[in-house]
Amino acid sequence: MAQAPTETQEDFWLFGYGSLIWKTPPHFDQRVPGYIEGYVRRFWQASEDHRGTPAHPGRVVTLIERSHYDSIVPASTPPPSYRVWGAAYHIPPERVKEVQEYLDIREINGYSIQYTPFQPASNAERLIEKCMVYIGLPSNPQFLGPQDLDRLAARIWRCKGPSGENRDYLFMLEDALKGLEEGAEDEHVEELAKRTRKAGLDRGENGATLGDQLPIEVAIEQVSSATSTHQGIEEMEKP
Repeated sequence: MAQAPTETQEDFWLFGYGSLIWKTPPHFDQRVPGYIEGYVRRFWQASEDHRGTPAHPGRVVTLIERSHYDSIVPASTPPPSYRVWGAAYHIPPERVKEVQEYLDIREINGYSIQYTPFQPASNAERLIEKCMVYIGLPSNPQFLGPQDLDRLAARIWRCKGPSGENRDYLFMLEDALKGLEEGAEDEHVEELAKRTRKAGLDRGENGATLGDQLPIEVAIEQVSSATSTHQGIEEMEKP
């Protein structure tokens, strides 16, 4: 069961909407499922350091503010919910500096710090007014903008980097969202995962990958207890 959020004057909350959902930050003492509003989650960020290479960049998620998203997609595009589900992590004051240094390395490839309100999944729990989130803004060189889904799926299927196969990042995110909270699924993630599996089958390869093989309980096992081990750069991921 998720812990009810408690806040103090020195609170530090971090919102994870990508791999931070299942590959948690170190030293957290609370993990709260919930969502932020006014954004969409899209695989519009290139990854040269984790799920791809400079020669063959992979694709990972970033958040796009509603106003910018509406300005760059065709008017005929069905509107998304502008609600992004994920998990917020509370970091004790004595660990904040260490965790921030860890995150600054993990998110070095185009992501910058922003702050947003966070709504816990349980409406009985109060809004967290200030939650830090790493976002690949449209101004960063790794931001790609809208892409053809089938071409995107084909790239995700074949790319890999120091952190592993790009497709496993996608499938683990899909599973983590399904196991997060009822209604937390993301249509963009699910459609892209479906097309990526098809891309593998079309290439004559097995469509089952890490995300299919591991039950969600195993995939997010580490969420049940806060880790105190500072993970190495080779294990780091995107938000």
